[in-house]
Amino acid sequence: MLMKKLLSILLFLGLFLSPNMADAHLVNQSYIFLRVYEKSGIEGRFEINAREINTVFGTNLAQDFVLADVEPYLDEIKAYLLKNASFESPLGKHQILIGKVDIQFVDLGNFLKVYFQLQNTESIPDELTVNYNAVFEKDDTHRGFLITEYNWKAGVINDETNISLDFAPGRTEDTMSLTDVSVWKGFVAMVRQGMWHIWIGIDHILFLIALILPSVVRRKPGATGYSLSNWEPVLKFKPAFFYILRVITFFTIAHTITLTLASLELVTLPSRLVESIIAFSIGLAAFHNIRPIFKGKDWVIAFVFGLFHGFGFASVLADLGLTNDFLTISLLGFNVGVELGQLVIIAMVFPILYLLRKTKFYNKILVYGSIILIIVSLYWCIERIFDIEFGVYYAVKMQLREWMVQMGLWS
Repeated sequence: MLMKKLLSILLFLGLFLSPNMADAHLVNQSYIFLRVYEKSGIEGRFEINAREINTVFGTNLAQDFVLADVEPYLDEIKAYLLKNASFESPLGKHQILIGKVDIQFVDLGNFLKVYFQLQNTESIPDELTVNYNAVFEKDDTHRGFLITEYNWKAGVINDETNISLDFAPGRTEDTMSLTDVSVWKGFVAMVRQGMWHIWIGIDHILFLIALILPSVVRRKPGATGYSLSNWEPVLKFKPAFFYILRVITFFTIAHTITLTLASLELVTLPSRLVESIIAFSIGLAAFHNIRPIFKGKDWVIAFVFGLFHGFGFASVLADLGLTNDFLTISLLGFNVGVELGQLVIIAMVFPILYLLRKTKFYNKILVYGSIILIIVSLYWCIERIFDIEFGVYYAVKMQLREWMVQMGLWS
C-alpha cells in the first residue's frame, strides 16, 4: 500500500509540475530587444508568441497567426506588457512609450513584435534595472530574455544573439550595464536554460531513469524470462557507480555530438521524427531492463538514442534564435547546463535506488516501473507519430489529484 501511494505521488508530481507531455520542446520564451543610441535614447521591442498570448489572454490564435488575427486584442496586450515590464536607472524611472506592432514569422510559431521607446533617455545611463514578469503567473515554466541588439557605447552592432539578462519566476528583476556587455552573462543564461530544459523535459528524465534503474542489481547467471527473482543486488557501491558512469558517459558523448552538429546546421532531422524516436527510446530502454537486448552492453542504448536526444536539445537552442558570433559560447553553456541538470537528477535518484536494492520489493520497482515506462512510451509514440492528442494527460492528472485529496495530501 505504501508503494502504491508513493507511486501515485511521484506520477502526480511528474505530470502536474511538467508541461504537456506532447510539447516537450515547444517554444516557451519571450524576449525584450534593446537598441541604445547616444543621440536618440533607448528603444526596443517586446516579442511574445501565440502560445503565450493564448495562455495569458485565453485567446485561440493559431501558431501561424497574422496581424489581423491579433488586432482585436492589441490594446489588452499592450496594457499587459506595460504592467509587467519596467525600466529604471540612476536617472529615475523610464516610462515605456508603445509604438507600432508587427509580426516575426517563425516556423514553430509566429511572434508578435511590440515596439517601444523609453522616455528620459536623452542622456544614456551607465546601467539599467529591468523588471520583467510577463506570463509567469500563468506558466511557471516560461522564461524571458533581454537581448542587447544595438549599443555602440558597448561595441554591439546589430546583434540579435547577445543575451544580457534572463528572467524566471522568482528572478524577475536584474541590472545590466550599458557600457560593458558581458559575454559571461550570456554564458550563464545558457547554462540555466540547459539545466531548466532537462528538468522540465519529462521525456529526457524518464529515459535517464530507465537507464539507471538496473544499476544497483545484476541479472542472475542463467536467468531468463521476466521473473521477479531474476535479479540480485550488487554487493558493493563501486560496480553500481561504474555502471552509472559508463552509461551516462556514453549518453553525454552521443547527445553532445548531435547537439553540436545540429546547432551548426551540419545535420538536421524533422522535429516529429526526433520527438517520436525520443519517446520510443524510453520504452526500449525500459524493455531492456526486463529482457536484455544488448547483454552486457547497456551503453549501446544510451549512445544510440542519446544521438536523438541531442537533436531534441538542439531544437531548443535553435528556438532561442542564437546564431553567428555567440553560437559557440551558447552551445557550450547550454550543454554544460544539460550535464549539470542531468547530474542533479542522478544524484537525487541513484542514492535512493542503492539504499533500496536489498529490499524485497526492489525487483518489483524495476519490473513494474519499466512496464509503466513502456506504456508511457507507447502513448507518446502514437501521439507524436500521428500528431494527435488523446487528452489522457489531463484525465490522469485529475484522477491523481483526486487520489491525493483522498489521502489527505492535496486540499
